[in-house]
Amino acid sequence: MVLKIGPYAVESGLVLAPMAGVTDVPYRRVCRRMGAGLTVAEMAASDAHLRCSAMTQRRTRADADDPLPVVQLLGADPDEMARAAQIAQEGGARIVDINFGCPARMVCGKACGSAIMREPELARRIMRAVRQAVTLPVTVKMRTGWDEVHKNAADIARAAEQEGLAAVTVHGRTRAARFTGRSDALEIARVVRAVSIPVVANGDVLEPADVLALIEKTGAAGVMIGRGAYGNPWIFRRARALLAGDPDPGLPARSEAGSTVLEHFDAHVDYWVREEAKGGDDEQLERGRLAALRSFRKHARWYMTRFARDKDAHDERLMEIVVRTDSLEEARAGLLEFFES
Repeated sequence: MVLKIGPYAVESGLVLAPMAGVTDVPYRRVCRRMGAGLTVAEMAASDAHLRCSAMTQRRTRADADDPLPVVQLLGADPDEMARAAQIAQEGGARIVDINFGCPARMVCGKACGSAIMREPELARRIMRAVRQAVTLPVTVKMRTGWDEVHKNAADIARAAEQEGLAAVTVHGRTRAARFTGRSDALEIARVVRAVSIPVVANGDVLEPADVLALIEKTGAAGVMIGRGAYGNPWIFRRARALLAGDPDPGLPARSEAGSTVLEHFDAHVDYWVREEAKGGDDEQLERGRLAALRSFRKHARWYMTRFARDKDAHDERLMEIVVRTDSLEEARAGLLEFFES
């Protein structure tokens, strides 16, 4: 299965979802090595007063190791979104994605994310402004609608096609549902039938077999994986095998998984120490090391929970050490002992 986005052909059609605080540069690299065809950067705010922030600059700057960098933009002002798209293109992005899907209260409270779906004409103006501002393919990610009464993903997808966007991604829940209940594959299928541009399906892909099931139910051209990739980059390798008609290779052995986890840990620390302590003194360097460690804790917990033996006191003790220590050396040693034991 190949996902076509403008001039680009994404092998396997498997996409890592943009998730704030999760899909940073190091983790996107891990997922690409494991078979993700496309990895979308964490959403970047388009607000003019946030463009100079370190976080926004980092998120709009393409990863030089990524053959097809995707920058996702969040905002409600067409002009600001257009300028942010130009900045992303200047920073090396090859695809710009528009966020009409984030359900977070803080985001929707600013009339951004999935709140835009309540204003279809504003959605159209944003898509038009971004598309006219860059020479890159532009895509959009959305939900099925604001709530069960107002499901308009097919209408906004048709507007996206009319405005020249290259693809749409649909998460099969409304904003009101957030992450509760089940993702509605039938609503995604309605969007697929409504447009001729590629549609990527998203929602409740927790196991490799869910990829095949979602494609069968929706007819989507690709599948985006979000929470199913928490501590589980191997889901891409396994799903690719199924898409190729091969058996699911399953999760790796614990010791084999450990090599991936430790590589991720080392790359994460190296990246975040450099980002947080650029040009700094020893005190800044130490703050960078602590920030790197604390931001990896969620990854460590997800990895260790996935491979922990049920009610094993040794595993539980090591997990407690890794997610609570402020020592990089102690955290790494705990991970090493956990995955080698």
